[in-house]
Amino acid sequence: MSKDQWTVTRFQVRPEEIVLDRTRLLPPYKVIVHDDDYNEMNYVIFALVHAVNSLTVAEAERIMLTAHLTGQAIVTVCPREVAEYYQERLLSYNLTATIEPE
Repeated sequence: MSKDQWTVTRFQVRPEEIVLDRTRLLPPYKVIVHDDDYNEMNYVIFALVHAVNSLTVAEAERIMLTAHLTGQAIVTVCPREVAEYYQERLLSYNLTATIEPE
């Protein structure tokens, strides 16, 4: 094995190691939206799509229906700071939202 091959092999980072390091440094939090008696279903879908830009309308509809039928639904799982940001955005649309560790 040449010196160049040895260096590349020795210092190669595996994707699963990156995921483990990221999870250890940035533990995942669930953003949860709760059902309420105040907001209409279409408004909740609108708010979800605008508060969490990565959601599609179909995903937002599924989240809304889950919250409506079970009392709450997980919107997304992400690092704590991002979860707090999404929670604030959902609260600004007058939705009830909480975060908790996964």
